Amino acid sequence: MANLKEVRSRIASVKNTQQITSAMKMVSASKLRKGQNALLKMRPYDEKLQAIMQHISSDSSAQSVYAEERKKDNVLLVVVASNRGLCGAFNTNVIDKAEDVIANRFAEQKNNNRLYIYAVGKKVVQYFAQSNYQVIGNDEDMIEKPTFEGVKSTAENLMQKFVDGEYDHIEFVYNKFKNAATQILTSEKFLPVVSEENNEDDDDKTSLSIETEYIYEPDKEQIIKELVPKILKLQFFKVFLDSHAAEHGARMTAMHQATENAKELLRELRLSYNKARQAAITNEIMEITSGANALRD
Repeated sequence: MANLKEVRSRIASVKNTQQITSAMKMVSASKLRKGQNALLKMRPYDEKLQAIMQHISSDSSAQSVYAEERKKDNVLLVVVASNRGLCGAFNTNVIDKAEDVIANRFAEQKNNNRLYIYAVGKKVVQYFAQSNYQVIGNDEDMIEKPTFEGVKSTAENLMQKFVDGEYDHIEFVYNKFKNAATQILTSEKFLPVVSEENNEDDDDKTSLSIETEYIYEPDKEQIIKELVPKILKLQFFKVFLDSHAAEHGARMTAMHQATENAKELLRELRLSYNKARQAAITNEIMEITSGANALRD
């Protein structure tokens, strides 16, 4: 009977866990829907603006200060993850991607103490703080409910540091949202601005990357001065929207899988419980029969 009590206790525990994972799945599904809607509305707008920025930045007659190519002496990686776990390998994958980018492209800067990390999310903050990296900033609130006003000041600060020469290259590492079950690990250049002729990713080019003649009003210099910073801030904001939606997609998928695993475990535990219960009943019948036979003899 002690075995039966133990199995009953495990069944109750698994049921409680199943209720928790099911509730977390529904919460993440709700948040994912909001984040996905915001991202999908903004993504086409961002892609068009990126194409326009690349086009005007490639014009040598009116170069933007944000398009200045320099030797990559000082490199900043903005690594974006989440504050919480229970989302599968979401955070681990971002950290592994950042380490891979550093090892393959910025090992020299790391060895010369010229590689800096701006960590967003508790998980990456903890990792890089414990791994002897130069963490120049961290933010745990920016990823919770990303808003344009919330990320604008950080974007402006990093853009100004690039203009001042404090950093020569700034790059994002984050999970790009594809669908609820798929996140694409991405390293994306932020500064300097990628011009059309230097854009190697043909898949990301839009129809605006085809030779197009623009009429500038008031003038090209003024438009570049006003437009490029705004597009860069939108790009910064889009990265956070992507990561936010990808996080909830990963968590919803992980909680769905956990709920299904709990169902399977419950099925096995109930089968085990029924077998143990049947064995206990059989033993009791045998004891009663043996006692009756002993009394008869």
